[in-house]
Amino acid sequence: MEAKTQIWEVMPFIVMVIMEGCTIGLTIFAKSALTNGLSPFVFIVYANSLATLILFLFSFLMHSNDRSLPPTFTFSMFMRFLFLGLTGITMTQTFSFLGLSYSSPILVCAMGHLIPSSNFLLSLILRKKYANFRSSAMLFQVMGTLISIMGAAVSEFFKGPLIRHSSHQLRHAKQFFVFSSAPEFWILGGVLLAAASFSVSLWNFMQKETVKLYPEPMKVICYYNFLGTILSAIVSLMVERDSDAWKLKHKMELILIVLTALFGGVIRPTIQVWFTRLKGPFYFQVFKPFGIAYATICGVTFFPNSLHYGSVVGATIIGIGYYSVIWGQIKEDEDKIGCDDSSDSLDKKEPLLQENKEMEV
Repeated sequence: MEAKTQIWEVMPFIVMVIMEGCTIGLTIFAKSALTNGLSPFVFIVYANSLATLILFLFSFLMHSNDRSLPPTFTFSMFMRFLFLGLTGITMTQTFSFLGLSYSSPILVCAMGHLIPSSNFLLSLILRKKYANFRSSAMLFQVMGTLISIMGAAVSEFFKGPLIRHSSHQLRHAKQFFVFSSAPEFWILGGVLLAAASFSVSLWNFMQKETVKLYPEPMKVICYYNFLGTILSAIVSLMVERDSDAWKLKHKMELILIVLTALFGGVIRPTIQVWFTRLKGPFYFQVFKPFGIAYATICGVTFFPNSLHYGSVVGATIIGIGYYSVIWGQIKEDEDKIGCDDSSDSLDKKEPLLQENKEMEV
């Protein structure tokens, strides 16, 4: 029994490490397909269409025996779903895959670590929290945000020398998989990826409020995926007017679309919800910097002519800032729980004080 318990304790860690490895593998796969001619706009529409179909089927099976009345679907709720689809699907994925086509998987990992800092800045702008510099939690978040921005600047403007040069065999293998783009597009790629991180922050804020008003997360995901897919299709039809761009030229492109829909649209969000309920809201975020390690190892091993010291140094700095912001958020939540507990204990003591006063009278 003890051995089984230990295995179940270690299992979430193993699954999360594997998940980050799969994410990097899929990112490299997408980078190769985009470099070899697949339109990022067409890719987004196809992958999200398939993911939406799977999510609706999955949601139907989950709620087939549910006899309770669903929450009221109003125009205000529809606008919330539309905004979630715009920010979480159309904007985020368009910026992400365009940024990936102009940069590299390691820069995608690095800029993705700006999300907690973007959440923090957005919460200050929207006055969801106030700058209390006497709080250690606030200081950690401020320092982490500054460190993350500095790391992003290093990744953007300092490429540095190659880590090592590739052999003839590795140059030949690189024809099938691509890790990086030409240097002249690097800054544009970084800006687009930073914009994707900010879009995710906007989506996070709206999603939290929407789930409170419409407490059926699976249906929320289905609705905003569907609307986001429609918005993405409209944008894609405006950009990609050539009918040939909508034709899949290789089997590898179809495989990439199916894997992205299954992994990115269904498997990863499901595991994220499951582990969040099992281990807490910060467990999933702790493993995100593993992506930098995976991307660096892949770059050094298989794509040495594409990996520069500046990318690794910048990504490492961003990772330090990422953990600082996360630690500040954890500390802030602990302080709130402590305050709630103390206020509850005071409320419980008040009747006793009142009884004592009545006894004295």
